[in-house]
Amino acid sequence: MWFTDEKIFSVATSKNPQNDRLYARTASKKRDCTRASATHTLDFHKSLMTPVGVSKLGQTQLIFVDSAVKINGAYYRDVLLAQQLLPVLQEISGDFILQQDSAPVHRARDTIKLLERETPTFIAPNLWSSNSPDLNPVDYKLWGEMQQRVYQTKVHDLS
Repeated sequence: MWFTDEKIFSVATSKNPQNDRLYARTASKKRDCTRASATHTLDFHKSLMTPVGVSKLGQTQLIFVDSAVKINGAYYRDVLLAQQLLPVLQEISGDFILQQDSAPVHRARDTIKLLERETPTFIAPNLWSSNSPDLNPVDYKLWGEMQQRVYQTKVHDLS
């Protein structure tokens, strides 16, 4: 039995304007500088989405999705499932049952058609229990543990 899920990890700067840095030309006098005319640092919000598959037999590598990518049904189905997750699941276990949560991209008609064609067995959306993270160990344990580790220390640099 394989469980798959995705998690978005986010890092954002403080929105306190007192911490915003302003840069002005050296020849400028402070009284002549306005916020509008100076170059200043912007608040940023960076996020990273990462899907994973977990089973008693092992786990897939974490897949890091660029924050500019819009995760829709086609991307989930054609890239994450067809190219990355399903080949690994088949290589590790051959015959398996796949369970996902009830995210819209997981319930999309074309995603279901792909799963009917490409997986030995999967738990259909009408059999998924709504809002039951305790039925998926990825939701229940893995993401909580990873989130605790990621946010344990303050992130200072995203590069």
